[in-house]
Amino acid sequence: MAQTLYPPEHVLSIGEVLDLSFRIFRVSLLKCLPLAVAALLLAQLPNIYSVLHGGSLAGVLLGEHDSVWWVLYVVGWLLSTALWGAVLVRQHAVISGQGGTAMDAIGVGLRRLAGMIAIGVIIVLAIGVCLVPAGLLMGNRLAMGLAILVLLVPASYVMLRLSCASTAYLINRWGIFESVQRSWTLTEGAFWRLAVIYTVALFVLIVFYFVAATVAGAVAVPLGFGDVAIVTAVTTSIVVILGAVATPFFTAIALAVFGDLSARREGADLAARISGPATP
Repeated sequence: MAQTLYPPEHVLSIGEVLDLSFRIFRVSLLKCLPLAVAALLLAQLPNIYSVLHGGSLAGVLLGEHDSVWWVLYVVGWLLSTALWGAVLVRQHAVISGQGGTAMDAIGVGLRRLAGMIAIGVIIVLAIGVCLVPAGLLMGNRLAMGLAILVLLVPASYVMLRLSCASTAYLINRWGIFESVQRSWTLTEGAFWRLAVIYTVALFVLIVFYFVAATVAGAVAVPLGFGDVAIVTAVTTSIVVILGAVATPFFTAIALAVFGDLSARREGADLAARISGPATP
């Protein structure tokens, strides 16, 4: 099944895209979970440092950080981003029958890290441009708030149009700007379709996190025997493991959407060639 699961052989409905996402997630979860757990732990490096050195949660939230904390924050963010890319690459290899190992995926994530960051910056800047007019109303909080609400529509439009850029960059090995341009082309006319798919996916993640938190609390309290430190440690461990499951789910959605949009674009291009004037 892994060899025929991806890419999709035909254009999919919204329900079929979601179904493909769950199938990708189910088939690839065990092989991607170690990478996702590692990414989550690396992202928590500065907070782990704070706890080990007697820091408090209140201090972390209030921004009481030393230079080591900030170094670990940057290093952890960079490595976790690379591993996020590795999860997607590994998942794609599993479902498309390409083979390869987790180390191969990590290698791709590290080599393409700078490009992923550049694409992220491009997306943030593009969204920021949409929200610039709201910044001109900083003197009037009400007007600025209303402006932000209105400008969220074009900002969301831009975000969805560029949502496939990282996926294209990682699995097709295109350049940064080519990946951004391909994402814009693939998502043309698919705004509402993507909005529905991502909204359903977001709802699923919210439910999952709620269930994960409930399970973590139900397991931690009996195991901790009233010891706050043990309860905290057990809860954190469970949340890390269950929370890491969300990463392969997110990348599964990204792959399913990209596969469907690619099939649609190929079909549109083929139809255009067939209906176009014959070449001598």
